[in-house]
Amino acid sequence: MGYQQGLSGISGAARDLDVIGNNVANANTIGFKQGVARFSDMYANSIATAVNNQIGIGTRLAAVQQQFTQGGIMSTGRELDIAINGNGFFQMESNGVLTYSRDGSFEMRDGYLVNFAGQRLMGYAANASGVVNTASTVPLKIPMGNLPPKATTSITAGLNLNAQDALPKTTPFAKDDSSSYNYATSVPVYDSLGGSQDVNMYFVKTSAGNWDVYAGTANGTIARVGSAQFDTSGNLLTTTDAAGAPTARPFAFNFTVPTTDGSATPQPLTLDIAGTTQYGGKSGINALDQDGFESGRLASFSVDSDGMLIGTYTNKKTQVIGQVALATFANPNGLMNLGNNQYAATQVSGVPQVSAPGSTNHGSLQGGALEASNVDLTSELVHMISAQRNYQANAQTIKTQQAIDNTLINL
Repeated sequence: MGYQQGLSGISGAARDLDVIGNNVANANTIGFKQGVARFSDMYANSIATAVNNQIGIGTRLAAVQQQFTQGGIMSTGRELDIAINGNGFFQMESNGVLTYSRDGSFEMRDGYLVNFAGQRLMGYAANASGVVNTASTVPLKIPMGNLPPKATTSITAGLNLNAQDALPKTTPFAKDDSSSYNYATSVPVYDSLGGSQDVNMYFVKTSAGNWDVYAGTANGTIARVGSAQFDTSGNLLTTTDAAGAPTARPFAFNFTVPTTDGSATPQPLTLDIAGTTQYGGKSGINALDQDGFESGRLASFSVDSDGMLIGTYTNKKTQVIGQVALATFANPNGLMNLGNNQYAATQVSGVPQVSAPGSTNHGSLQGGALEASNVDLTSELVHMISAQRNYQANAQTIKTQQAIDNTLINL
């Protein structure tokens, strides 16, 4: 009887239009994956019916499959936006319940990275030294405390000392008398509390190829820390300490400076002049640096391709503050769609395989960007026309069957 087939066809076309309509409605939903209605035919169960005489009784909706193809990556410039490029889902947590999402639009609440529903982004925590613990995932929390200071222990100076300089006019060294030395420079150093003071360095030519080196705080005592000797090609040959013995480490002088702010004192320092030359020409700096820094507050953070959250602090230092994790599934189509761009794992999807972005079959991340919906409006509108035709054709089946029935009734 045509009624059964026609009704099932109308129902199927209506369900198809529902799926298409949902796709169109979510064309601008971040991370949305379009659905496709899949149908199967139906046959009545009858032992007596010969196989070659079976007539179908219509169609039914077999499944609505999500198409987990990549959506376009849109740059937003917002540091709390993260796009997944490739396989994987963000792992989200709320009251101990884990869900999964491709929507990477996050905000900060109480230091945690959360989505607009308040679910917290999961990842790997980093300790105070920036070392990530990948043993298990935890809700990612951005540390808002100050980055502790680091006391300076080493100063590196790559200089050129003018080989053509005359010996100083004044024989006894005095920091306030520029005629008693040939060249001077300074660098700020930091103590254990993050306080800073300048350390001045003075270079005094004593003979051809030989220089005395003095160092100390700008407001304190300046003392001779050793001597440097150069070969006839202008390369640094040896260094000796203040007692005239070879330095414990080649080209490096050890000395201390006092501090007055309650930090550890005296502060031991090493002045490494490896790479310093003695060529004809003006004395000057090629490289000058030290390894300490003051305390800093978190100014911003960014996400790199492997999910590392990199904090940038007001003292110009950067440090890893966590790592975003991604979850993949053996059968993503087995995930349960919970709405709000969230999915739940099921027995059909398989257990989540959680790892760092970029590992195995896990995609990479792009900070300051979002993944757009993968809905192709052009193809959806064409599909809509086809579904509408199917609806009309099945309605015509019922209309034709009705006309036949009327003919029989009127005999």
